[in-house]
Amino acid sequence: MLESRFGKDTHLLPTATTKQAGDAAEDRALRHLQSAGLGLVTRNYRTPGRGGGEIDLVMRAPDGTLVFVEVRARRALAHGGAAASIGSVKRRRIVLAARHYLMRLRTPPSCRFDVVVIDGDTLQWLRAAFDAD
Repeated sequence: MLESRFGKDTHLLPTATTKQAGDAAEDRALRHLQSAGLGLVTRNYRTPGRGGGEIDLVMRAPDGTLVFVEVRARRALAHGGAAASIGSVKRRRIVLAARHYLMRLRTPPSCRFDVVVIDGDTLQWLRAAFDAD
C-alpha cells in the first residue's frame, strides 16, 4: 500500500516530474521510430552556450537520411495539443542545433525535421514537419 504525507491507503500516487515525463515520451517515440526502421544516432544533442538549441533524437532512416526529431507530449488537447506547442522560436532553435550538428560532418547527408507528438495515449509521427527556412 502507498503511504505518503497524506497517510496510508491513499489513492493519490506520486506524479512524475516534467523531466521524467519528457524522458518517458522520448523513450516511447524512440521505440516507435526504431520499430519503423530508423536507427538512433544520438539523443539530446545540445549546442554549446546559452540560447542554443537541442534536438531530442537524431535518427538515421534506412535510405541514409539524417532525421532530426522533436518530441512533444501533452496529457490533454488543451491549447491545441502537443503539435501546437512547437512555435517559430522552437523551430529556429532546432534548426540552429541541426546546423551545428551538421558542421561536424565531413559530408552532410540529406536531412529532414520530423516531429513526434503524443497527446494523451495517441502518438503521431509527422515526417518532414518543417523546413530549415
